[in-house]
Amino acid sequence: MIGRLFSGLDNRVGWLLEAAAFLASILVVGLMLFLVLARYVFGWSVVGLLELIMLFGMWLYMLGGLIASRRNEHLVVDFVELQITDQRLKLMHKALISLITFIICLFFVVLAYRMLAWGMRRPQSTPGMGIPLWLPQASIMLAAVGCSCYALRDVICALTGIKRLKGGH
Repeated sequence: MIGRLFSGLDNRVGWLLEAAAFLASILVVGLMLFLVLARYVFGWSVVGLLELIMLFGMWLYMLGGLIASRRNEHLVVDFVELQITDQRLKLMHKALISLITFIICLFFVVLAYRMLAWGMRRPQSTPGMGIPLWLPQASIMLAAVGCSCYALRDVICALTGIKRLKGGH
């Protein structure tokens, strides 16, 4: 019951992340195309357009990292994991790696929160369009929190797998 609830929630969150990343991709590519056409074809100088591109690029980058974390497709060094043949030791290794990842992600949550809070207390904006800097900073906060949640998921899954193996013996 709870597993289906989490699976359904994960599917909805995954769809939302992918839709937001798709939209950010379209905006980055579309705005870049417009910038090139405006500058080199029509001779226009559109003030602040690069700021918008960088804003959506930042969101795209952070959403991409979050999607990779959700799918367990992020970069890994799996030399040790590939050497382990015992299933229980593999799960223990996965639990340890996931726990270390979770702790590091919590550190990034704290840093992202401090950066975002500072940005709210001392608001700054981009020079061309006046875009508040907390908007791209919010993408870092979202990625930090999301990756922490997925790292915690991985810890729980590994520990559940270890428990299941113990129960099987």
